[in-house]
Amino acid sequence: MVLTDPEFESSVLVSSDEGASFQKYRLSFYILSLLFHPTQEDWALAYSHDQKLYSSMDFGRKWQLVHEHVTPSRFYWSVSGLDKELDLVHMEAHTPDGNVQYVTCRAQMCTESNRNYPFPGYVDISSLVVQDDYMFIQVPTSGRAKYYVSYKRDPFIQIKLPKYSLPKDLHIVSTDEKQVFAAVQEWNQNDTYNLYLSDTRGIYFTLAMENVKTTRGIGGNQMLDLYEVAGVTGMLIANRRHDSQVKTYITYNKGREWRLLQAPSTDIDGNDIHCILPFCSLHLQLQTSENPYLSGTISTKSSAPGIIVATGNIGAELSYNSVGMFISSDAGNSWRQIFEEEHNVWFLDKGGALVAVKQPSVPTRYLWISFDEGRQWTRHSFSMVPLFVDGVLVEAGAENQIMTFFGHFSHRSEWQLIKIDYKSVFSRRCTEEDYQTWHLNNQGEPCVMGQKQIYMKRRPGNYCMLGRDYSRVLSTESCICRAHDFECDYGYERRGDGNCRPAFWFNPYTVSKSCSQGQNYFNSTGYRKVVSNNCTKGVKEMYTARKQQCPNRPPKGLALTTKDDKLTAHLGTNVSFLVHLDEGDSMRTNIQLDFGDGTAVSYSNLSWTEEGIRHVYKAAGIFRVTALAENTLGYDATTLYLHVTCPVEHVQLLAPYVAIRHKEVNITAVVWPGHSRTVTYFWWLGNHTEPVITLEGSISYTFPSEGMHTVTVQVSSSNAILQDTRIVAVQEFFKSLLLSFSPNLDEFNPDIPEWRHDVGRVIKKAILQVLDFPEEQLLVAVFPGIPTAAELFLLPNRNQSHSKKNNEEELERVSKIIVSALNQNLVEFELKPAVRVIVYITQLTLAPLVDSSPRHSSSAMLMLLSVVLLGLAVFLIYKFKRKIPWINIYAEVNQEKEQEVIGSAGQGDSTPKITLSEFSTSKELMEKELDARIKRGVGNSCESTREIPNCTSV
Repeated sequence: MVLTDPEFESSVLVSSDEGASFQKYRLSFYILSLLFHPTQEDWALAYSHDQKLYSSMDFGRKWQLVHEHVTPSRFYWSVSGLDKELDLVHMEAHTPDGNVQYVTCRAQMCTESNRNYPFPGYVDISSLVVQDDYMFIQVPTSGRAKYYVSYKRDPFIQIKLPKYSLPKDLHIVSTDEKQVFAAVQEWNQNDTYNLYLSDTRGIYFTLAMENVKTTRGIGGNQMLDLYEVAGVTGMLIANRRHDSQVKTYITYNKGREWRLLQAPSTDIDGNDIHCILPFCSLHLQLQTSENPYLSGTISTKSSAPGIIVATGNIGAELSYNSVGMFISSDAGNSWRQIFEEEHNVWFLDKGGALVAVKQPSVPTRYLWISFDEGRQWTRHSFSMVPLFVDGVLVEAGAENQIMTFFGHFSHRSEWQLIKIDYKSVFSRRCTEEDYQTWHLNNQGEPCVMGQKQIYMKRRPGNYCMLGRDYSRVLSTESCICRAHDFECDYGYERRGDGNCRPAFWFNPYTVSKSCSQGQNYFNSTGYRKVVSNNCTKGVKEMYTARKQQCPNRPPKGLALTTKDDKLTAHLGTNVSFLVHLDEGDSMRTNIQLDFGDGTAVSYSNLSWTEEGIRHVYKAAGIFRVTALAENTLGYDATTLYLHVTCPVEHVQLLAPYVAIRHKEVNITAVVWPGHSRTVTYFWWLGNHTEPVITLEGSISYTFPSEGMHTVTVQVSSSNAILQDTRIVAVQEFFKSLLLSFSPNLDEFNPDIPEWRHDVGRVIKKAILQVLDFPEEQLLVAVFPGIPTAAELFLLPNRNQSHSKKNNEEELERVSKIIVSALNQNLVEFELKPAVRVIVYITQLTLAPLVDSSPRHSSSAMLMLLSVVLLGLAVFLIYKFKRKIPWINIYAEVNQEKEQEVIGSAGQGDSTPKITLSEFSTSKELMEKELDARIKRGVGNSCESTREIPNCTSV
């Protein structure tokens, strides 16, 4: 098949006799790309210039439209063994309103009624990947990316990366060997990616290597410096950036362990090289060639296992200056230098011979050939005139010994083709005496990926040709399982002692919500066997997840959402509510759902609600939807406020962790992104069933009683509704301390609420290790922003037998113990392997969320407060004099209040009646006080507050 140049005409030329004759077929579209079926040679998909996808089942003679508005390069033929129909097409298509969907249909029957949508929703553009047993998509979100995977055409499940990876970009590196390699650029990375490996289903990913270097290609795309060695399962080479240096590492067990490459002991001339690990090692360039007819900077072949040829350098780090060519014959255990300049290297006769030619930037007449795995090279002339070699085609097949060189003599000349028949260099067929055995090993360790493998290799220097029946693997024997055959399971990290322990954000005791009494589940030991590892027995039973019976638990972690994750619905439409339980016996739990409009439903089994509970609202408004989960051991409840009008975005509610009873606190709602248009706020405070509605993003509130109080805010902006909820601990009094941390914590702070919550929990655990104090009386609040700071709250004992005085003395005693421990650097925690964070006491001017004084009736504190306020007022009077008369009035008022405070010291009522911030921000209070002063003729320089600009402007 030959395509004509679309600038002249749009046609396809088809030949059925190997090019002896062609027949032209005109097209009604311009073909930009073709995709042939992997097994049916006459079937093809064509992508047109106007984003239409066509199919042909007769090698391009007739074409039929499949779908319009298809994303470029996001269409795939069926995968044999997984898709039921051979002619099934997977594609990413745009809807009329600009959204993107994942669509499947048969190539010649893609009408609207015959189309399927495997993912129920919209996907991000250019995110569909169909590869081997897996399908991947990314869903559009307002903040973080969410990725989903389907294994063997099962329903899509969200990919689970470590909680705080927060990817900016994700690429699927490979999906072979029943596992997914994914490169993730995280929130704090720019030119590096982290390498993750999945379980067999492609759902749970664990870290294999951090900060893998990238190289920008000719087209501007970033290419990962990661190379999968052909012919040896589980062997990879990667370039990792650490600090400011890039070094090359190798692994023999899919990233479970990495090590540096041992440099050659001598150079190409036989001189000794003094290169001592880890200060000096061999570093390789790992870019594959964008030209398929050149070998690139590294080359391996599955037909020649153990042989690696690459461009590199010896030293402390990877360099692109003073490079040479290196070869390994034993799968990376030892290396030899073969050239001082860069060459392209090709494998002949299954690695029995190697051919090398200089890089195409330099014209050459010679090629180099080696029959002993690069130990000796002989030079041959292949052209009378020096040729710029643009590529070499090595013919496939055991009986075909022809190489085709193509290039040009000068930049103005046409391409030249030179065919070389190298069959004559082999004098005979190989016999048993020409072979030797080679044991695959890792620095002498014979068990690689759980098995011992012995290969047949031609003896170096024997000029014989391998036969068609040549088998490279002589024998394979499984090994006894040992620790290095297992990697850390999802949620676990390898610590300095080599053991896998839970990450700070992971709770290993959480049981799947689908686990019901009488059923079993697999409880992870913290380890999982490396995928494709073939070891048996040994420690396998100790490390393998154990089958356990699902516990009988009360409901916990009840969550209520709508199916589309929105808090709004159009009047008269179906609203689907989803109910989830984190813990509890779902088979024996009764679910009650009150829709808030006078109707309710009840289910005796949580599994009945998995598809969603539908309800149609017949009136507009805000409805309080309540879910209750109850079994014989307990209950849990949750509430959702549903608006029957508009879509949703995001809001963050800022409220104090701890508040004083009967003392006013400020509660603020921060909207992201900020809105310039009018925003309406709905506040549910305490146990009130009706909201307080404001146009301001903050509200003051006084909690009337002690205990845990729920505050919920919803924000209405245009046609968007947002909601957030916080729990506030209300106490009669408490003690608090401000905390700071060693600077390394800031390097891992993505500044999101979930991270602050998890770190706060870890800090609390670290403090309790040096303190004998009830856990429920300790709270830790990590503040937003960087540098990371936190506040530690000590709460009084709820026991009625403890008097207020005893509680205050106890908090003071415990506070001194904590301060002493912090000053001695005794409080620390491990954020991740090799990252220990020290907690300090701080005196930074970071305002706590609430007044942290434990004794709010202290007369000395109040006198100090009044003096400070008086000093501030005097300063303002001196600075502004009578230009702003309300400042004068405030100073006088404050003097009066100071006398009241001093006079009432020790009588229990010591709170100033007015503060500077209240006075300066309350127009109503200012006008009231000014009018009162005018009537008395005191402290006023204006005849009327309504006539003099200086007064009214205030």
